[in-house]
Amino acid sequence: MSKKVYEMITNQIIKKLEKGTVPWKKPFKNGVAVNWKTQKPYRGINTMLLDGGEYATFKQINDAGGRIKYKEKGHIVVFWKMLEVEDKDTGKEEKIPMMRCYKVFDINTQVEGLESKRRTESYDHDPIEEAEKIKGEYVNAPSFSFVSGAAYYKPFEDRVNVPPLKDFEDANKYYSTLFHELIHSTGHKERLNREGVTGTIRFGSENYSKEELIAELGASMLCGVTGIENTTIDNSASYIQSWLRALKDDKTLIVKASQQAQKASDYIKGVTY
Repeated sequence: MSKKVYEMITNQIIKKLEKGTVPWKKPFKNGVAVNWKTQKPYRGINTMLLDGGEYATFKQINDAGGRIKYKEKGHIVVFWKMLEVEDKDTGKEEKIPMMRCYKVFDINTQVEGLESKRRTESYDHDPIEEAEKIKGEYVNAPSFSFVSGAAYYKPFEDRVNVPPLKDFEDANKYYSTLFHELIHSTGHKERLNREGVTGTIRFGSENYSKEELIAELGASMLCGVTGIENTTIDNSASYIQSWLRALKDDKTLIVKASQQAQKASDYIKGVTY
């Protein structure tokens, strides 16, 4: 049963990728990285570049009468701009993506003279029983923390952190986020010893990107076996698309990564072969 669900999820994601997807953004509300002026969350790869906080550019800070603290260094964020160029062979105009970078500063820790605009939101959800069982029955599981603002797995601490359920407008997305980090934890040297977790981790590298594909595919599979895949599949496809760009849009990687994702999902569920 699980194997068929895994294959169905992988095929759904591939179809979504072929059609194109909207930018992925973190589904939890409190503590995420946002632009201070607009309060809009950062999206795509920037969700990985920034810790939770409110960020502003030098110009935004200066225009608002604020001041960057002495020796504080900005955080790099990126955006993609489409440029029209002429194809040398055909003479036709085509659009190519060009990445631009700029720096932002956390107004709460790096800036003086500006006040937070953030509003805290809280949601009342009942836990999803089948999804809770996935976490509870994970043998040799990592430790857990539930601090707002970021979701991550730290191999050197063997610890998973996800924001609490009350930070998520949609309870299904809480579990999708939790499952993503649980899949990462299976790569620990005492579990499946995956290179994307145990090796030298460099943000944006090929191994890092492949590990993210595995984690999101595995999360989608776990959502599938708990009956919540329909509410998370678009989000998953969008997230995977952002990492495929780092790997030159090679969609065959989905199939390869899905094999490791299945192994990780089964490990969490205690399935042995």
